[in-house]
Amino acid sequence: MGKKLLASLALLGCLLMAGCANTVAGAGEDISNVGNAITKSTK
Repeated sequence: MGKKLLASLALLGCLLMAGCANTVAGAGEDISNVGNAITKSTK
């Protein structure tokens, strides 16, 4: 029973980390797009 619980928690942790990575990558792209829009508007 302890191994099943540990495996479940490990899987949950991996899923959460994958979700965070996608969120951070998406936020980075959004910030980059805003920076590009500001650069274009100043030209």
